Amino acid sequence: SKDLKGAMEILIEQKRQMLSTVEKLDEHMDFASQLIFAQNRGDLTAENVNQCVLEMMIAAPDTLSVTLFFMLILIAEHPTVEEEMIREIETVMGKQELQS
Repeated sequence: SKDLKGAMEILIEQKRQMLSTVEKLDEHMDFASQLIFAQNRGDLTAENVNQCVLEMMIAAPDTLSVTLFFMLILIAEHPTVEEEMIREIETVMGKQELQS
């Protein structure tokens, strides 16, 4: 749809602007940034970048939810793994409250 495509173009342009103003690029190098730099080098077209970002936005919720579902089932089926995960979280986080 045109509305979704237009929204993607706006988001990519905002990301492009943000990348042009940051002091340390390495802190902002995600997949979308890599796509933008590939376009800047001439390896991808603007349409390629837009399509990749659009597909990530559309596909990610489905694949993520399925992956999380199976991960939670596997953790529930393996209580020793769950205990190890909790110990590692406690080691890293200490007394800090967990956040999303």
